[in-house]
Amino acid sequence: MSEGHRSDPVPAEDLRTTEVDLGGLVSVLATHLYSTPLVALRELVQNAHDSHTRRRLEDPDGGHPPLIRVRGDSARRTVSIEDTGAGLTEPEIHSYLATVGTGYTRLLREVTGDDALIGAFGLGFLSAFSVADEVTVTTTSHREPALGHRYRSRGGEQYSVEATAARPGPGSVVELTLKAEHAHLADEHALREVLGRYCVLLPIPVYVGDDDRPVNDVPVPWRESVPGDPHAARMRFAAAFGRRFEPLTAFPVTPVEGGTDAVGLLWVQDGGTYGSSDNRDLAVYLRGMLLSEDARDLLPSWAGFVGGVVESSRLTPTASREDLQRDDHYRALQQALTDAIVDGLYETARLHPAAWRRILARHGQDLLGAALCDDRLFTLLADDVPVPTSQGDLTAGALRAAGGGAVHVALGSSGGFEEMLYRAMQVPIARGDRYAVLPFLRRYARLRECRIVELGSENGNRELFREPERPLPAEERAWLAAALADDGEQLVPARFDPPGLPLVLVPDREAELKSRIEDDRADGRIPSAALRLARAFTARTGGEVRARLYLNLAAPAVQDLLTAYRAGHTGAATAAGLLSSLKVIMAAASGPSSAGAPAGDLTAALAGIGTAVRALTAARPAGLAAVPDTLPDEDPA
Repeated sequence: MSEGHRSDPVPAEDLRTTEVDLGGLVSVLATHLYSTPLVALRELVQNAHDSHTRRRLEDPDGGHPPLIRVRGDSARRTVSIEDTGAGLTEPEIHSYLATVGTGYTRLLREVTGDDALIGAFGLGFLSAFSVADEVTVTTTSHREPALGHRYRSRGGEQYSVEATAARPGPGSVVELTLKAEHAHLADEHALREVLGRYCVLLPIPVYVGDDDRPVNDVPVPWRESVPGDPHAARMRFAAAFGRRFEPLTAFPVTPVEGGTDAVGLLWVQDGGTYGSSDNRDLAVYLRGMLLSEDARDLLPSWAGFVGGVVESSRLTPTASREDLQRDDHYRALQQALTDAIVDGLYETARLHPAAWRRILARHGQDLLGAALCDDRLFTLLADDVPVPTSQGDLTAGALRAAGGGAVHVALGSSGGFEEMLYRAMQVPIARGDRYAVLPFLRRYARLRECRIVELGSENGNRELFREPERPLPAEERAWLAAALADDGEQLVPARFDPPGLPLVLVPDREAELKSRIEDDRADGRIPSAALRLARAFTARTGGEVRARLYLNLAAPAVQDLLTAYRAGHTGAATAAGLLSSLKVIMAAASGPSSAGAPAGDLTAALAGIGTAVRALTAARPAGLAAVPDTLPDEDPA
């Protein structure tokens, strides 16, 4: 409306009624409103349930036994849904059954306030036309038990109503003549499977065919007092309801005052989570009828190992009744479920230690991430959850104890100098490249006030490779660099454990990154924007030093080598050659070299060992003084 325009009342004779293409509307609602034709069965059983609730409200002293029976006839390609509910009078057929968007259930709920009534939009009956060519309803009202009426429609756009013999008792039979593409719905085995899922919480028994036992004959632990151990009853329900995984433990969902009325059950699934798809599996029931089979967004994102079922009367469904509106009740239920999972895990750790151990073993990786998302979980899991390490899964406490009060974590992938070095030290190192390991251990170190050594970082390497007590003279350092270091390697005198390890070659992480992103093939592997940022970051790195060769001045072998060199011993060069060969062999054993890191010639290194052995064992020429087996402790005067 333009500014300043005044809206005057429109004369009644100028008002027009909006035309509705009923055929198109029926087609859209019946064919496109629902995601699966199976919803038609749910809607019709739901209508049968509401018919029973209506009869209970309108005839509380009638004493009628509620019953819903669904039959399939594959030969005739029909499905029928029979109930012993209130039935319909002929005016009600015209007013409610044959009028889109008008439902007696909604009117009855507004009058009585009864939360047991499920229907809300007056669209459920229309779903029958999504699977059926023809729909027939034969009904007798509890108000007119001597009269019967038959509604018949093909496609839902036009219908007829005729008088027929009264049924033996009040109630209705809805018969669907199925479309050819939905003929499989007439298979009673398929009906049992579908209705067993849809109706498991419905308080009215639902039978298929001539079965004597209803498909929803499953004890619901939060509705009734089950004899024996309550946890065992929850586990039985979870095992019966869960479709994909065996439950490891189960815990209740209870109403929260001022928050949600939802009740139900959650369980931890014995199914893979880390490195696989999201396995959250939550079914939501509204007043006893399945509303959503995949309501995973109600569960916290870190709970990929949790399944469950909840029911509520406050949640608001969408028009298709296959999803929920994201309103205040939805958000209150999200919080309630998060709290229920945390409380349930605490209960399991305290009361069911065997199940708790299975959960930690099965879902340790997921729980590492979960602990970072919730302070309560971190407190519970800090000393229990397993962390992947070079020596298998260990708790953070075990890592700390084995590391002499420090937690050691490698920032790179498995293998490399870190693992080789700590294997020699017999100290486990955590896999910092695994999901949530590094942030979990950082937080653990703050909580327990212990050191964390991050191998591969500048600070971690500084703590690992300590400064020597006295610097090497420039001449000795130059000789050692020439004898031991290859091109691109920088000799770094240091002291580190264990003393038996004379040297270790450590790749320069920034030089590795620079080499990878400056490779011509990186243009095809990495998005251009990310590549520009990475190249800007590594521009400060010269790349000349691709690895650092840390020489352990605390190692007896290195001390003997220096003593020999200072004494002018003829075997010093041979010994240095042995150490150089050892360097190459150790680098090869620690894993494949990274891009740009010096790999060394393994064949030449092995040959060098043979050369050194021959030199040390060669026959002494006549007249040459014998080489002493030991070296003097001090330099000659």
